[in-house]
Order: sequence, then structure tokens, then C-alpha cells
Amino acid sequence: MPPKFLFDLSSIELDRVLFDQDAIRQANPQRGDMEHLNAIVHCDGDTHRIVGYKDIRPDEFWVSGHIPGRPLFPGVLMIEAAAQLASFYTKQVLKWSGFVGFGGVNNVKFRMQVLPGTRLYLIGERKWERHRRIGCDVQGMINGELAFEAEIVGAQF
Repeated sequence: MPPKFLFDLSSIELDRVLFDQDAIRQANPQRGDMEHLNAIVHCDGDTHRIVGYKDIRPDEFWVSGHIPGRPLFPGVLMIEAAAQLASFYTKQVLKWSGFVGFGGVNNVKFRMQVLPGTRLYLIGERKWERHRRIGCDVQGMINGELAFEAEIVGAQF
């Protein structure tokens, strides 16, 4: 049985930007080469769900060295993008203050290659929250196919 998305995306306008890069910068501290979240297209505090995207550009810092002649978006950067999505949700919706950092990752599976010139949609759902820690299930999607999945753990410092 093929893997399923965390939730049904059919009613979400994936190209309608709710929060742009400037709005994301109000919540997330990453800048320059480490900004891996371009926009938020869905954010629902009642269902604890969020969808954003990262445009994988051919001029990014890793392209020339991560498999020369066949650049692949590094899995660690997919996880970083997902962590930034979870962090944005935690700061914007849950209103956590201070620094929310990466606390861990569990159950990671990479399911397809991610190439420059594609848009990687990031799908997240808060699963638990306790003791200044939060767990979010996340997935990456390209052209309706699952690219990766993981559980991101964040921590308030």
C-alpha cells in the first residue's frame, strides 16, 4: 500500500500565499543560505495543520557539490525545511516565545529524489506538546508524490 499524506490537500489552494518570506522572517531566525521556507499556503490552529513550500533553485549553495552533474537536494536540508515549517507554526499559531530550536528527528524516510527547479511542498501536523517540547509529523511533496516523511521535535530554549 502506498504511503498516504497526513491529511487531504484537495481543498487547499497550494499557490495562495498566506505568509510570505518577510512574514516567515518575523517568526524564524534563519537568514540567507539557511532560509528553506519560502511561503505558507495553509495554516489552521484548530486542526494543528500547516502547509508551506520551498522552491529548490538551481543557484543554491549545495548544487555544485552535492553530486556534481546530477544535483540532488540534500536530505538534511529537507529536514531543515520541515523544521522551519514546524517552528513557524509553533511561533505563529501556538505563540511560543523565545527561541524554538531543533530538538530531534524520528522515523525519517526519503522516497524520491528532489531536483533543482522544483517546488517542494511541506505538510505538517502538530501531534504532541509538553514540557517546552513539541512533536510535528511532516511530509514533503512534489507533483502530488511523497518525497519524504519524518517526525520533527522542537524545543523552546
